[in-house]
Amino acid sequence: MSNIINTTDSQFQSDVLEAETPVLVDFWAAWCGPCKAIAPVLEDLSREYEGKVKIVKVDVTSCEGTAVNYNIRNIPALLLFKNGEVVAQQVGASPRSKLVSFIDENI
Repeated sequence: MSNIINTTDSQFQSDVLEAETPVLVDFWAAWCGPCKAIAPVLEDLSREYEGKVKIVKVDVTSCEGTAVNYNIRNIPALLLFKNGEVVAQQVGASPRSKLVSFIDENI
């Protein structure tokens, strides 16, 4: 079972900006190979960090407003939010070890 939330432009505020825990947002698209490559890793991390970090996916093809609002130009793009603010970001597919470090250093 997945702990990952697929959000929309209209749900982004409540799913991400109003979250009580840090939120890792994955900006992705179905046609993006690197996005597909990190998807299973994010699934694993969603279980590993359950209760500590929420993972939310934003499909840039259906949520253009949110993608534009956060100036997403390349995907996958990972933004880490705390208290509704972006505290860190990483662009491109990374190995699991780098994703774990990215999360640990910023939560």
